[in-house]
Amino acid sequence: MALETSGIFVAPRDIVRSKLRRLARWSLRRLAMIEHHLEKRRSRRTLSELTDDELRDVGLTRAQASAEASKSWFWS
Repeated sequence: MALETSGIFVAPRDIVRSKLRRLARWSLRRLAMIEHHLEKRRSRRTLSELTDDELRDVGLTRAQASAEASKSWFWS
């Protein structure tokens, strides 16, 4: 009578793979978050460089564009 140990013990390499997968998912989420914040910063910078005519075309005033451009690129 032999005991089945395959369901009881987890090989160390399986633990390492699991931790690496978790680290990879975490890293990808952080990278996506940083990319999102950088894109907001680029958009706000571009918005601040538009002329009054271009702002009018998109339906914004200079004050609205300035308010948006002055927001923090990271927190809002």
